[in-house]
Amino acid sequence: MNFSIEVAAEANPLKPDTLHNILRSASSSDPQQVRTSALQLQGWETERGYYGLLQDVYLDKTAPLDIRYLSIIQLKNGVDKYWRKTAINVVHKTDKARIRSRLLESGVNEADHRLALQNALVIAKVVRFDYPNDWPEVIKDVVGLLNATPSGAPASRLQRSRALLILLHVVKELSTARLQRSRVTLQSASPLIVNTLGQIYVDTVRRWCTFLSSGGDDEGGALDDVEQSLLALRVLRRLVVSGYEFPNRDEDLRGFWSLTMNQFGDFLSMTTQEPSQLDTGVQNLIEKHILQFSKLHLETSKTHPAAFVLLPGSVDLIRAYWRLIVNFGRSLGTTTFEPLTTVSQFADAGNPDISLMEKICLKGLLILRASTKMVFNPQQTFKYRRPEDKSEQKEAVELVKTALLTESFALEIMETIVTKFFVLRDIDLRDWSEDAEEWERREDADGDGWEFSIRPCSEKLFMDLMINFKDVLIQPLLQVFHNVSCQDNILLKDSVYTALALSAPVVHPYLDFDTFLNSVLVTDVRKEQPGSNIIRRCVAILIGQWVSIKISVDNRPLVYQIFQHLLNERDSFNDDVVRITAAKQFKNVADDWEFRGSAFQPYASDILQGIIALTRDVSLTETKIVLLNTISVIVERMERLVSPFAEDILAILPKLWDDSGEESLIKQAILALMTRLVISLKEQSQAYQAAVISLVEHAINPNSQSQVSLLEDSLELWAALLVQTPAPVPPPLLLLAQYLFPIYELGNENLRKALEITESYILLAPGDILSDQLRPRLFKAFAALVGNIRSEANGIVTRVVEVTLIAADNIGGENALAVVGNDVVDSGFMTKLLNGLRGSWEARQTTGPNKRYPLIDGIIETDYLSVLARLVLTSSSVFLAVVEAASRNLGQTMDWLLDEWFSYFTNIAHPATRKLNCLALTRLLETNQAWILGRLQDLMAIWTDVIAELREDAEDKGGDNLVWWAKDGLSDGTETPEDARRRAIQQMEYADPIHKFNSSDFIKSHFQSAMIKNGGRELFQQEWLSSIDVDVIRSFENLEII
Repeated sequence: MNFSIEVAAEANPLKPDTLHNILRSASSSDPQQVRTSALQLQGWETERGYYGLLQDVYLDKTAPLDIRYLSIIQLKNGVDKYWRKTAINVVHKTDKARIRSRLLESGVNEADHRLALQNALVIAKVVRFDYPNDWPEVIKDVVGLLNATPSGAPASRLQRSRALLILLHVVKELSTARLQRSRVTLQSASPLIVNTLGQIYVDTVRRWCTFLSSGGDDEGGALDDVEQSLLALRVLRRLVVSGYEFPNRDEDLRGFWSLTMNQFGDFLSMTTQEPSQLDTGVQNLIEKHILQFSKLHLETSKTHPAAFVLLPGSVDLIRAYWRLIVNFGRSLGTTTFEPLTTVSQFADAGNPDISLMEKICLKGLLILRASTKMVFNPQQTFKYRRPEDKSEQKEAVELVKTALLTESFALEIMETIVTKFFVLRDIDLRDWSEDAEEWERREDADGDGWEFSIRPCSEKLFMDLMINFKDVLIQPLLQVFHNVSCQDNILLKDSVYTALALSAPVVHPYLDFDTFLNSVLVTDVRKEQPGSNIIRRCVAILIGQWVSIKISVDNRPLVYQIFQHLLNERDSFNDDVVRITAAKQFKNVADDWEFRGSAFQPYASDILQGIIALTRDVSLTETKIVLLNTISVIVERMERLVSPFAEDILAILPKLWDDSGEESLIKQAILALMTRLVISLKEQSQAYQAAVISLVEHAINPNSQSQVSLLEDSLELWAALLVQTPAPVPPPLLLLAQYLFPIYELGNENLRKALEITESYILLAPGDILSDQLRPRLFKAFAALVGNIRSEANGIVTRVVEVTLIAADNIGGENALAVVGNDVVDSGFMTKLLNGLRGSWEARQTTGPNKRYPLIDGIIETDYLSVLARLVLTSSSVFLAVVEAASRNLGQTMDWLLDEWFSYFTNIAHPATRKLNCLALTRLLETNQAWILGRLQDLMAIWTDVIAELREDAEDKGGDNLVWWAKDGLSDGTETPEDARRRAIQQMEYADPIHKFNSSDFIKSHFQSAMIKNGGRELFQQEWLSSIDVDVIRSFENLEII
């Protein structure tokens, strides 16, 4: 019997024999052994000597291949994790030196290609970390292996192939590095590599070309030469792009460039010759050479656009590409549409894989686009450019303008693209018929996918030309359009309509689209003949692009009727592609500025039902998401008018949610749709509150697997639900509040929304949120957050605390505030505020080399002082009790606190915040304490400043532009329940002091009260006012308050 016992990693000491056995177990077919061995190998990762022993196993050619392969893979992974000097448990430098010393030799003599490739990857990663500081000779050593290899003998051929493989991955690793240091080191080594590698490339190409043309006995040697020339070319391609700042200035590169241009044509003729005289393997290798040439041309044109143009023969090269593109366009087929009866007609439509010629033509279109971009939209850079660089750039631009991108050439490109590459091919029609949904998704793909498909790429080039040559191209395009729009050539009409849709931002001043819509497009969508589905799809795209540019409000009902027709699933010509495209494009219609829910309402039922039905029929996740997004936009724009369709919309969501499984994107779209529905329905959303609460709870529950991906959208839905909920709060909704605390602890980008939800809860149910069960936890959470988050989020925390103080005051007056004050102290919240302010005060007291810096920035200090001001204005006695409990010495604390408060006051920018702090400092006069009476000069200074700011002008005696006069009936019928709650706070009985108290009256009242408490005007003058600067008193008296 075989017993397998899983033990901890340290139970097996690291020895060569033990490692060999563990590697054998790790490569076995027994899952238990694999799992146990993986744990053991993981445990050895940080032990000294482990990676050297792995290399020993790899170098042992008597060991089985699978064990050697696993050892080199483990070594490669270890280099990734532990080779960097700053890594934790970094590989010891002695082990590094031993491993480096054997890497090259082990690589060039390895017969197995898989093992050689992995060893080359290890070398490349080590070079990225260690070159040039710790391994300065590695490039020279690899190049030396190439030079020292005598040609002809099989062993030397193997060594050269392996050395080329190593060099390829080293250059690839250095060229993709982001650090400037890596790029500089590669550029310093590039001339040496190019000089050696260029000669190898020339020699190997000459030999295999001679063999192909004249024959010979060494067929294996010729095949090795083809493979080696391909490896050399791959390295040289990367060096031209990444190894030189200005490739056009290097004579070796200019010579190599001219050589590649000649070989590009020769090799292309060799591979396209009919019938082919080449072996399939050789043919594939030569085709790879051609693709490397095209990649070289493209990458150079994108990375070094000016240098590309100035390299010898580049303009002629682009024109050669264009001739290939034109010839390829002729081979794509005709614009004649033939009705199809069965899918089998596509059986001989051709290989769906992209051909060599299509790949080359795609590169040619991208090169044309890069050249256009260089002329009309050059890349902006902060990098210093010498006069020589600027002169070259100017020369290159002028050369492209005069020798390439002429008006006649731009017109030729536009005509070819529209009549050849915009036309749907047989393969497009076949894919449309076989898998409509997948074809539509591919055609409508966003992002960088256009770089890999010739039709989307041609669309991008077409737009570039229309924008930059509009004076030349618009009229010819419109002429073709007017000729085609009255014909029944379906494929040509589709291509011209595509061009018109893409060029809408440029063409719209020259085309009366409203007339075209009424006279042509309406007729097009009504036609019922073979190919009508093609035109219907294009009409939907055309309107979707033009609706936000030039379709009048009067014609919007006609647009709705067209989409109503296109989404009718009972019409056989509205296949899946037509309906999906129409649903997608209607998002643009509904999202337009001129969209009006009332005008759309008569058509809403059919269009929404059509899209809803489509969500049940489609299967691709991307399509479902787009359809849900369209419904979301309609819901948002229709607002309350969407209520008759709410039940139908909600009915499709449970199945979509369940069918999505672990796919979070659909669930995110559902949550976003629900949010917009709640907002649009307003108070009517209460009918669906139970379903919404259940959805939110599922998404925000910390135990839910989908919480991370759904949290942001679920918080938006939660916030919308609270805003639309009238008091009293339903118990299930109140229970959700407990889930806020784990979100506070996450402290990520969702914290802001969680705090806004907290504020909504306090406004909706202050008594429940400030209960003994939630209030202490709430302030502990606030204390943990404040001072440890960004200033913006910190401001939200303090704002919520301010709202909490107001709510407590409204509920129970000073008694409730005293309870809240205890929590403010017990939670440590007040201590954090005072410590932060104390740090700022201490920083003001120091200068020079020993200057101390504040613990908080200015924005946060404003927030802290606003909380204190709010507490003072709600109850000065509670404020004093809280400060004393948090500091243990009220008098000393108030001395430095007021010093900082007055000193910082001029840094408070917002008028409302300035008034809040001014009123709070004024109210402290009620305490009649020396620490505030002794600062009357500071008080008068800020009184003068604030009152002058709040008055309309010098004649406005006693004015205050922040006072709001409460009135009934201010609602316009669109406010939410939360809007009403916020408005209620502004009513006189719950008014914010900022908007309730006139600052002049408030100051006058408290100043006069202070004089009375201190024996009247004369005694007050003698004791407290006599030491105040006369200018400060004069400025205050000029306000005519007293």
